[in-house]
Amino acid sequence: MANKQYKAVALISGGLDSMLAVRVLQDQGVHVEGINFYTGFCVEGHTHAIRRQDQNKHKRNNALWVAEQLGIKLHIIEVIEEYKNVLLAPKHGYGSHLNPCLDCKSFMVGKALTWMQEHGFDFIVTGEVIGQRPMSQRRDTLPVVARESGAQDLLLRPLCAKLLPPTRPEKEGWVDRERLHNFNGRSRKPQMALAQHYNIKEYAQPAGGCCFLTDASYSHKLADLWQARQHRDYELDDIMLLKVGRHIRPSPDFKLIVGREEGENNYLEGYRHCFTHLRPAACPGATVLVDGNVTEQDLALAARITARFSQHRDRPQVTISITPPGTATRQLEVAPLAPDDIPGAWYL
Repeated sequence: MANKQYKAVALISGGLDSMLAVRVLQDQGVHVEGINFYTGFCVEGHTHAIRRQDQNKHKRNNALWVAEQLGIKLHIIEVIEEYKNVLLAPKHGYGSHLNPCLDCKSFMVGKALTWMQEHGFDFIVTGEVIGQRPMSQRRDTLPVVARESGAQDLLLRPLCAKLLPPTRPEKEGWVDRERLHNFNGRSRKPQMALAQHYNIKEYAQPAGGCCFLTDASYSHKLADLWQARQHRDYELDDIMLLKVGRHIRPSPDFKLIVGREEGENNYLEGYRHCFTHLRPAACPGATVLVDGNVTEQDLALAARITARFSQHRDRPQVTISITPPGTATRQLEVAPLAPDDIPGAWYL
């Protein structure tokens, strides 16, 4: 057994911490493969791929890119339906917005444990650092993740391991505890220094996490969706559309999803067979989807709002095309609304 190469599965988010955690173990001769869980709420590349204004930004999936830099396999696993139980009824509640971070981490480590057992791997690795995240990465919550995931002492956190009780990989000599680290707190300087040590020059910059549920605007839109439907549930199309456009709710019965630029308009066009959609007939402007039940009076209001987001917004009348699903397009002449006159709530 002395010559056995131990195998670890690492949770790869695409950030620097998980990248470094893997690199530390590779330095000790451990075989590492990555695992990434797709919940539907992942930030990775969605808006950058849609918006024309972001066309010069990298459109890569950072988890895949990290795996390529490390020279490891990455297993991407879709967990959209399973994740609903985590989001809709988190045992430990939410963070600042609708982010169930502690339940989420336990869920993902638990899924990694199942994968580890099915594929003959020995332990699990994460890039967690004590004090890095206010909800899921505290000294008192790290043991919760290990316990509730079922991983127990098979969960190794190489970046802060020296500040935690030894895990089985350390006690059994699968890894050398002295070559692990004691990072603590929100400062990124230790990670940046370690990245320089490993000659890692490019990595994703932290920006509030890799999940839309940590974003205030997105969380407001999701809460609005649940309130309007009077039940807490969602489908993949729901949560994808929340990532795009202005969301304007003129009344409890319906809302408008308004494209903010050409890329978003093109994306919303893909849903034109599912929703009534509006757009200016004779000038450039926003594509607008109507989500909900509307009367003729509601459609007239929607047309006036659509006119407001057209290039003819300063004219007294604008022609708006209205197309319900499976029905012929008709046109309506309307006066554009001023922004202050648009009723209801806006979510940008």
